[in-house]
Amino acid sequence: MTQQIPSTEPELSGVRNFRDVGGLPTVDGRRVRHGVLFRSGHLAHATEEDAAFLDSLGLHTIFDFRNASDQKLEGPDVELPGVRNVNLPLSDPADGSEFWKMVRDGEMDQLREILGGDKGANRMIASYRTIIKERTAEHSQVLRSLAEDSVPALMHCAAGKDRAGLSIAVTLLAVGVEREAIVADYLESNAKHRRYKVRRSGSSASAYSPEVMELLSPLFDARAEYLTTAFETVEETWGGVDAYLEQGLGITPEIRERLRERLLD
Repeated sequence: MTQQIPSTEPELSGVRNFRDVGGLPTVDGRRVRHGVLFRSGHLAHATEEDAAFLDSLGLHTIFDFRNASDQKLEGPDVELPGVRNVNLPLSDPADGSEFWKMVRDGEMDQLREILGGDKGANRMIASYRTIIKERTAEHSQVLRSLAEDSVPALMHCAAGKDRAGLSIAVTLLAVGVEREAIVADYLESNAKHRRYKVRRSGSSASAYSPEVMELLSPLFDARAEYLTTAFETVEETWGGVDAYLEQGLGITPEIRERLRERLLD
């Protein structure tokens, strides 16, 4: 039996951006049930107290959308007894490993070239488009798993903003959550206590400069335009959410109904 977890947000010292997605409204007047769907940043630095709290949620499955480079940088998730861990990388390790080395080492000329002007935001927009168009098998697997037996579930990537944010958004679209509510939940990742902590190489003083942080801000921000891009990509590629789910992800109306039974009050 699914536990009913209070909606008050816990204080986790080693896990960033954790929250229960419960309470979000659907277009037909229902709400996402509390205690069945959670999101966060990675769990690699979870303290004993954090792990005890996560264990208390009665999780069935943790979906980790990090790639091998992310896991090498931060480490594996903390192990929780009886919880199934599913790793579904939503980005190619080659896309990020060299880039984040430049960030940690403070390679200013290269960072200005890659992120200057609108390049940082455009990089994020392109990434969101790519994940929606090319990671259909992964999103299909997540939705099918949730419909079958995988709740309560926690979805996370590194920061809990982009890859996890898109997977949460796809899930919420599938059960009919209002578009504005999906965006509002996504933007919660901008809160100061939620934001990803940048790891920098101690050998490079320039890595701590305000200029670096300004260049990186498009990557660490949750911007409505990023998620709107994902919605637009669904419309442009498949013609709408229903066709995206059925044709793109192979999610039938029957599977969607099971999802609603699992996730909604």
